[in-house]
Amino acid sequence: MSPAAEASVPLERYTGTPKYMVPAFGVGVLGILATLAIFFATDAKGIAAHSYLLAFTYWVGISVAFIIMIAIFHTAKAKWLILLRRTMETGASTIPVFVALIIPLVFMAGYLYPWWPGSPLAASITGLEAEHLSHKIHWYLRPDFMGIRHVIYFAVWIFAAWKLRKLSVQQDTEGGLDFTRRLRRFSPGMLPPLALTITFASFDWLMSLTPLWQSTIFGVYYFAGSFLSAFCILTIVATYARGQGLFGNLVTTAHFHNLGKLMLAFTAFWAYIAFSQFMLVWIANIPEEAPWYGLRIFGAWKPSSIALFFLHFVLPFFTLLSRNLKLQPRKLSLVAFYLLAVHAFDLYWLIWPALTGSAGPQLLANPLSIITLVTSFVGVGGIAVGFALKNASNSYTMPVKDPYIAESLRYVQP
Repeated sequence: MSPAAEASVPLERYTGTPKYMVPAFGVGVLGILATLAIFFATDAKGIAAHSYLLAFTYWVGISVAFIIMIAIFHTAKAKWLILLRRTMETGASTIPVFVALIIPLVFMAGYLYPWWPGSPLAASITGLEAEHLSHKIHWYLRPDFMGIRHVIYFAVWIFAAWKLRKLSVQQDTEGGLDFTRRLRRFSPGMLPPLALTITFASFDWLMSLTPLWQSTIFGVYYFAGSFLSAFCILTIVATYARGQGLFGNLVTTAHFHNLGKLMLAFTAFWAYIAFSQFMLVWIANIPEEAPWYGLRIFGAWKPSSIALFFLHFVLPFFTLLSRNLKLQPRKLSLVAFYLLAVHAFDLYWLIWPALTGSAGPQLLANPLSIITLVTSFVGVGGIAVGFALKNASNSYTMPVKDPYIAESLRYVQP
C-alpha cells in the first residue's frame, strides 16, 4: 500500500458499538419473548408461527447472501468493493446466532407444516393428495432428516463466514498479499455448497409449507430477494457509517453508483425469476403445482399479487434507472429502505396464504396478526443486528491493510 493510501484510511478501531448493541439486543429479546408468549398462551399459534418464520427467513437469508457476496467478489477479484467488504463480513458473521434463533421453529413446526408428525394441519390433506404426501414423508419430509440437513446448512455457512472473516481480519494486522491469495483460492470452492444449501433450506422452510407444491427454481427466487436486500443494507450502512473509526466518508459517488446498479440488476433478476417460475407452472398446469399460484392470483389474494408486481419490480426498476439518483447516497438509501420493506412483503406473500388460504390476508381480522409480525421481525432482527454490532466492536470497519485498498479508495467509473 502506498503511503498516501495508508494516511487516508481510518486506522482507529471502531469503539462505538455498545451504544447501539445493548438497545438492539434488548429490543430483540423483548420481541422474541412477546412472540413466544403469544404462541404458548393464546389460540393464535398458527399466526405466531407463520410470523416468526417470516422474520427468521428474512434475516437469515440476508446473512447467507452476505457470505455468498463475499465469495463471489473474491472469486471475481473485484477491487472496487474492498472498501465495503468489512460490512459484508460483519453481516455474514451473524450466521451462528441463527442456530439459536431457529429453535422456536422446532416448537412451532406442527403449526407450519402439514407433514410434521402430529400437525393439526394434516387433516386438510386427504385422498390422493395424502397418498402422494406419504411418499415424500417417507424419505425426505421427516424431522430427523430435516435436522441432519440443517446441521449441514449451518456447518457450511458458519465455516464459510468464519474463514472469510478470519483471513480478512488477520490481514489487518499482518498485511501482505498472501491473505488475498488465500481468500481468492478459498472462495470459488465455497460457492457450490453455499448455493446448494441456501436452495435446499428454502425448500425446507418455505416450499414445504405446501408440501405437494414444487419448483426447482424456488431457491433462486428466495436467494434473489435476499441478495437484493443485502445490497440495500450495504448501501444504507455506507451512507450513514460516518464518524470516528468509520468508513462512510471514504465511500465515493462511484461506489454508490455501482451499488445502485447492482440494486437495479437484482430488482430485474428477481422479476425474471418470478416470471420464469410462474410461466413454467402455468404452461405445465400440473394439478399439484397450479393451485399454489391459483390461490395467489385469483380471489382474495389477487390484489396482493398485483401490488407485489408493481411494488417489487415496476416502481423500483424505473426509479433506479435514474443515473442521477444513484449518485446521491441519501436518496439511494431511501430506495434501499423501501426495497427492504418490499422484501418483507414478498415473504409475507409466500408464507401467509399457507395460513389463511382463500380467506385472503386477514390482517385486520385478528389484531395478533399485526402484533406478531412486528414482534417477530424486530425480535429476530434486533438479535441479528446486535450480534453484528458485537462482532464489529474493536475492529476496523474496512480492510486497512488489503494490498488493493488504495485502488478501491480512488475507484472511478470505467
